[in-house]
Amino acid sequence: MTITETAPLRAVALVCTLSPSPAASSSQLLAEQTMAALGEHGVTGEVIRIADHDVRPGVEKDMGDGDEWPAIRNKVMDSDILILSTPIWLGHPCSTAQRVLERLDAEISETDDEGRMLTFGKVAAVCVVGNEDGAHKVSSDLFQGLNDVGFSLAPNAVTYWVGEAMKGVDYQDLDKTPEATSATTATLAANTAHLARTLRGAPYPPS
Repeated sequence: MTITETAPLRAVALVCTLSPSPAASSSQLLAEQTMAALGEHGVTGEVIRIADHDVRPGVEKDMGDGDEWPAIRNKVMDSDILILSTPIWLGHPCSTAQRVLERLDAEISETDDEGRMLTFGKVAAVCVVGNEDGAHKVSSDLFQGLNDVGFSLAPNAVTYWVGEAMKGVDYQDLDKTPEATSATTATLAANTAHLARTLRGAPYPPS
């Protein structure tokens, strides 16, 4: 096994629940479980709840006037892996997740000396929770946005749970994590860490 295959990795999970701390959050729970699964592959990092920060609307790296996105962006740029966790609202990613994507849009104009976006070489994955169906639609929206701003996606780059339609049970209310979700989270973690290490050892060519 090479050093590249065992090198430690860094991840940051951005939780896009609409509720600030200390409110309970299913999106936070699934993000934390995903970070724990990544930890089994030598990945360390932190979970950030976006609603706890003043992230201004816009598509620039820094919108000024107390905008807290630049500090969060620094943590994303210092990481190998980005986890984006969102609830489903009205069949779509929540507005906070959309805001994160809009802020990441600034990365399209940020390149290295060889013309590569600074996000090239970084890997993203998605967590989705909700009480209705829609996880595939939500993940596809986030996949496209994350890929547009330079992140790579491993196979099975989403883990999710959706409750029975027209019911009120949340993921955080379950007595135990469903086996299907646990298995999917484990696969996401293994594949995402593998791809991140692969890209570290074999970067994309210059544009």
